[in-house]
Amino acid sequence: MSLTPAGTEVAYSVTYLEMTTRPEWPMPRLPGHIRLDRAIDPPVWYFLMLYDAVGRDYEWQDRFVQAEEDPAALQAFVRDRDVVIWTATGHGWPQGFFMLDWRVPGICDLAYFGLVPQAVGKGWGKALLQTAILTGWARDGVDKMTVNTCTLDHPRALALYQRMGFAPVAREDRRRVLVHDHDPARFA
Repeated sequence: MSLTPAGTEVAYSVTYLEMTTRPEWPMPRLPGHIRLDRAIDPPVWYFLMLYDAVGRDYEWQDRFVQAEEDPAALQAFVRDRDVVIWTATGHGWPQGFFMLDWRVPGICDLAYFGLVPQAVGKGWGKALLQTAILTGWARDGVDKMTVNTCTLDHPRALALYQRMGFAPVAREDRRRVLVHDHDPARFA
C-alpha cells in the first residue's frame, strides 16, 4: 500500500466486538520500566494528549471535533466517575493508555487502548491489553465488555482483540477526510 495524503476522502470499516465471559488468565506482569497510573479527575487536555499521541497515525479525530463542537460533553465524558484513564508510563513519559467506560450498567467499554509509536513492537502491548480487560471485568456487575476498532487502526488490532476473546457483533462502513498522511505500510 502507498501513502494516502491528508485531505483525501477514504472509506473505512468499523468493527464492533464484545466479550461475554471474563477471561481466566492471571493479571499479567508489565515490564519493570512500565508503571500504570490511574488518572484522578483528569483535565480534558490530558486525555487529548494521550489520544493524539496514540491515535494520530490512525486518524483518531472524533474527540478533537467534539472538543471544538461540544467541549462540555467531552469534559463530562472525560471526568465522569465511571470513565477511567490508565496511563502506562515508562522512563518518565507516557508510552500508552487505556480508558474504561462503565457508564452503561452491566457493560464495560474499552473506550480507548493503544501505545505511542515509540512503544509499538516492544513486546508488552498484549500484557497491557490483558491488564485493561481484567481491570474492566474487575468492577462488580460487569456482564460484558465491548470494544471497537476500524481499518484505519493498526492492521493487527482486530486480530489481537479476537485472540483476547472479543467476538465481532457488527460492522459499519464509513468515510472520512484524512487529517494526516496515512501510511499503513508503516505498520507492516
